[in-house]
Amino acid sequence: MDDQGTAASAGARDGTRLRILAAAADLLAEGGHEAVSTRAVGAAAGVQAPTIYRLFGDKRGLLDALATYGFTAYLGRKTEREPSDDPVEDLRAGWDLHVGFGLANPALYALMYGDPRPGVPPSAAVAAAEILAGHIGRIARAGRLKVGEERAAQLVHAAGSGTTLALIALPEEARDLGLSDLAREAVIAAITTDVPVPAARGPVGAAVALRAVLPETTALSEGEQGLLREWLDRIAGDAS
Repeated sequence: MDDQGTAASAGARDGTRLRILAAAADLLAEGGHEAVSTRAVGAAAGVQAPTIYRLFGDKRGLLDALATYGFTAYLGRKTEREPSDDPVEDLRAGWDLHVGFGLANPALYALMYGDPRPGVPPSAAVAAAEILAGHIGRIARAGRLKVGEERAAQLVHAAGSGTTLALIALPEEARDLGLSDLAREAVIAAITTDVPVPAARGPVGAAVALRAVLPETTALSEGEQGLLREWLDRIAGDAS
């Protein structure tokens, strides 16, 4: 097969794959996790079951791909907003976007965050985590982070996804969206400060701030940077 034929074949395969995922997403939104059977998806997408198995392996593979499909839609919205001069405010806006996406797409969100496979996150979930890490890193470089970056990111992720799942579990008329605001502000208060951290938190704050700008230094070798990073992470861990 020549290059043109190969490209056409790949394009057709990608088109079929996207059609299957779109059909699966519609079924998920209408009937939840149980509605996404290979038979129902095949009928909705106009393909036979062997096509689904060839493209996704099995139902678990289809669900994993559907979770990634959902994350991709989420990331498309999350990256639309340009960063402001206030990294804490950007984190606040990111939280609200996250919760809003979950409430607008409850079945998809529950699949993405409520049915995880330990140690095997969808590829788009890794990208979402990198965006969160970017927010946290900007706060650290501004001297306003008072815990280690990894701990801060884990806390924001755990609290944000937990809050969203808790709201999804409630009937719409019973949802108190103020719960999200309270959780968001509690987390922000736990990890940030209005006063530059080195002045407010002694060696812990200094370690957090230096850890944030360490990649910018050229005075140390890669090995020396790795050793210093380990030491700073250990000092920053005292912030808990």
